[in-house]
Amino acid sequence: QVQLVESGGGLVQAGGSLRLSCAVSGSPFSINAIGWYRQAPGKQRELVAAISGGGSTNYADSVRGRFTISRDNAKNSVYLQMNSLKLEDTAVYYCKAGVKAWAWSPSRDYWGQGTQVTVSS
Repeated sequence: QVQLVESGGGLVQAGGSLRLSCAVSGSPFSINAIGWYRQAPGKQRELVAAISGGGSTNYADSVRGRFTISRDNAKNSVYLQMNSLKLEDTAVYYCKAGVKAWAWSPSRDYWGQGTQVTVSS
């Protein structure tokens, strides 16, 4: 069964850095685009960064230049390096992956359980 597990969240001071990881377990047939999303209290979930199967990246304007998304296909993992963190980056961060569990199955989206990132002043 395909599962996504995030890790790396925590408490950090403004200006600091964190690195989030998302591992896709279950030995899927293929993993397509993977994205990091975040949801702050009282706000809608928003896309932070995404990376395609071919490695093309896309970032929200609010994080461009500070965050870097990368993937390790050999480890079925994606990472989000977050630098120069701001108070407004505080949120629960989720990864979402487009996954074909088997060769004959359609691609579907899977979500992780989320990891809390708190930036303090």
